[in-house]
Amino acid sequence: MPTRRGLVLGAGALAALPPWRPARAADAQERHGLSSFGELKYGPDFAHFDYVNPMAPRGGRHSSQLAATIGNQSLNTFNTLNIFVLRGDGAAGMNLTFDSLMVRALDEPDALYGLVARAVTVSPDGLTYTFALRPQARFHDGSRLTARDAAFSLKLLRDKGHPEIAEVIRPMADARAEGDERLVVTFEPGRARDLPLFVAQLPIFSAAYYAGRDFEASTLDAPLGSGPYRVGAVDPGRSIGLERVPDYWAAELPVNVGQNNFDAIRYEYFRDRTVAFEAFKSGAFTFREEFTARVWATGYDFPAMTEGRVVRETVPDARPSGTQGWWINTRRAAFRDPRVREAIGLCFDFEWSNRNLMYGAYTRTASFFENSDLKATGKPSAEELALLEPFKDLPPEVFGEAWAPPVSDGSGQDRALLKRADALLREAGCTRQGGGLLLPGGQPLTLEFLDEDPVFQAVTQPFIRNLGLLGIKASLRTVDPSQYQARLKDFDFDVTPRRYSSGLTPGAELRETYGSRSAGTAGSNNLSGIANPAVDALLTAVADATSRADLTTACRALDRVLRAGRYWVPMWYASTHRLALWDVYGRPATPPKYDLGAPGTWWFDADKAKRIGRD
Repeated sequence: MPTRRGLVLGAGALAALPPWRPARAADAQERHGLSSFGELKYGPDFAHFDYVNPMAPRGGRHSSQLAATIGNQSLNTFNTLNIFVLRGDGAAGMNLTFDSLMVRALDEPDALYGLVARAVTVSPDGLTYTFALRPQARFHDGSRLTARDAAFSLKLLRDKGHPEIAEVIRPMADARAEGDERLVVTFEPGRARDLPLFVAQLPIFSAAYYAGRDFEASTLDAPLGSGPYRVGAVDPGRSIGLERVPDYWAAELPVNVGQNNFDAIRYEYFRDRTVAFEAFKSGAFTFREEFTARVWATGYDFPAMTEGRVVRETVPDARPSGTQGWWINTRRAAFRDPRVREAIGLCFDFEWSNRNLMYGAYTRTASFFENSDLKATGKPSAEELALLEPFKDLPPEVFGEAWAPPVSDGSGQDRALLKRADALLREAGCTRQGGGLLLPGGQPLTLEFLDEDPVFQAVTQPFIRNLGLLGIKASLRTVDPSQYQARLKDFDFDVTPRRYSSGLTPGAELRETYGSRSAGTAGSNNLSGIANPAVDALLTAVADATSRADLTTACRALDRVLRAGRYWVPMWYASTHRLALWDVYGRPATPPKYDLGAPGTWWFDADKAKRIGRD
């Protein structure tokens, strides 16, 4: 089955949380990189990242589908080239057309190194970051990229950007240019630990370009960028091509050496996954990450595969697996009681589904930080309890063994779990009438699963049948991608599937998914409408942690509270990438630890391509 993607404290809680403070006194000096806790692998004179081939050839093509989204992107279609606002369904690859102040190293948890900015100086109080910009930075039209463009971009994204960005950077007090090469960014007191790192990775737009244009518009006009690629051929809703910029100003910088090797990158869109797979088999695109276990187990017997023109491999994934599940909309009165939400979750028989529908390929997700050290296990540590104890009204299970979804008997209709679900519904005041279940107010309890893709149908239908045994009238509705995005933006749904990625060093961005403020922000990632003071306090503890040990403690405490809320029905995860490739690619001998590195560090191998007739 596929996985998908794609920021108020009470006085008691505040007393338990440490104030933000600079990581070290050396932050007052000019630095070539940043990290959450001051740790950098690469020195100021590094030549290139260890996970690239500095001699990688350039040329050829890379083609694939979009596998994860940012901003307003949709997996199945696009109608705008502006991915950084709420309006429209954004096209894949647009992030490759813009540069940022700094970029991530993919073999470190959170380190950034200079791109547009050659260095940064941090004030002793940690509230002012001064970036020294490179004088050679250029937009694609040859115009100079200056600190004024960077200041304009940051304030524009704060005031008009997509909620995924705007909500996170709201504590950025100001961004101003002091000449062409000096950008000063100031933050409000109490700002989150990772906010400066988030800001440093945001795209830089041309102020002159947007002087006569509406930034919030949905448009197919290619924006003026400065990155390694520019927009090529566009077929709305079907495909978008990107062309490597031959005179890209930053091509030889250490952060880019051995990267951006393809002359052309193309993303293909399909409304139907079966059609997409058939297109891959025919060679319409050459790189596929397989998310459907059934297809991985039974579908790769086509001629190109048996002839060796297509190859398969499984690649370890050291990143947190993210949170994939069915998210329950607690804004709706029917789902406000956690006992009702828990009862709904007990009707999903993962063990049966994994064995009968997914070839045993997955492990049940239990944590919001699955596949990482941030996952809560056992009973809370003393350090976790110090964060949790100010909230005496938390469910008792928060202070005991970390909650995990129960293991069924694998029959598809576990009588013990269904009996437990029925008891929970009765405790919540629900009653049976005929074949239906009534809420305490007398209204029937109905539930609609909303999706834009039928891929989960095989798993959802047995789930729906079990809900019916309890008298819950459930149904599945699949709508077109545009309608789906519109309904999610307005929180017009009962239950919907979604996967959220989680980084190795989570911070303020979690507020946009789990924080009270985002629960009322149209288009936010807080699909369940989580509005919990304890969650808010722990989100601040995560954002303000000054060491990795403190971060781990805060995340584990947060994990316990979120799990106890029963805001979602957890699905499954796999700690690997399943890749199917037309055999035209080369890649470095040492891959990055925390990323696939594709397409950025890969290249087109002309000899391989010639061998299989794809030169």
